[in-house]
Amino acid sequence: MAKSKRFFMYLFLSIAAIVSIFPFLWMVVSSTNKSVDVTRGRLLPGTHLLDNFQKLLDTTDLQLSLINSAKISITTTLLALLIASLAGYGFEVFRSRSKDIVFNILLLSMMIPFAALMIPLYRMFGKISNVFPWMGIDTMTSVILPTVTTAFLIFFFRQSTKMFPKELLEAGRMDGLSELGIFLRIYLPTMKTTYAAGAIITFMSSWNNYLWPLIVLQTPQTKTMPLLISTLGSGYAPDYGMIMIAIVIGTIPTALVFFVMQKQFVAGMIGSVK
Repeated sequence: MAKSKRFFMYLFLSIAAIVSIFPFLWMVVSSTNKSVDVTRGRLLPGTHLLDNFQKLLDTTDLQLSLINSAKISITTTLLALLIASLAGYGFEVFRSRSKDIVFNILLLSMMIPFAALMIPLYRMFGKISNVFPWMGIDTMTSVILPTVTTAFLIFFFRQSTKMFPKELLEAGRMDGLSELGIFLRIYLPTMKTTYAAGAIITFMSSWNNYLWPLIVLQTPQTKTMPLLISTLGSGYAPDYGMIMIAIVIGTIPTALVFFVMQKQFVAGMIGSVK
């Protein structure tokens, strides 16, 4: 009975794995075929990978879009981890009734859809453009600032901080460390799995961000990878082979980040739930 149960469990998991990975495999295979083969649903690898890649290089500024996405994603991730971890640490370690009220209000902000914030944000950055052009419309700063941290990330760090050994805090204070010193020398190294999980979540979200960059980035020199791919697909006769290889290239950074840090990601997520 146990063997049959295990057999059906592995069978179900295998089917689920195939269903999950099929879109990615189809995308990779399609990047090697001509556009007409992609539209026909060809599932066999072709011989046009280099041709599609060359057309992508000739048609678009791929390198610039990759650099723009990397700058925005890396900067957003670093700032988000710093701000969210400081906030989560402060909300949990220095708890009070007023701080709990502020934290609950912060969580309520997660219920506001981004579509309701787009127009006020655009008007705000439009006015900032007149005073600080480097922070205004069509700048990377205008993409980074609204997404530099989220209520979810602060909540994530606060929940993880609940598992942080309070004895280490007391030991640091007895040794004469300031609260900032305790945060930098004790908290930060101890919570590295939480930082890894937060980094993966933030980097993937920032790299794949499409709606706000579409609104605020208005010149070809500031386009990110999602905007580049969207542009390729909006033509009168889109080249699907070229689009597929662009999607594959755009997927590689997030896949690498996840696979390199997947163990820390799982450990960090489990630690935040306990």
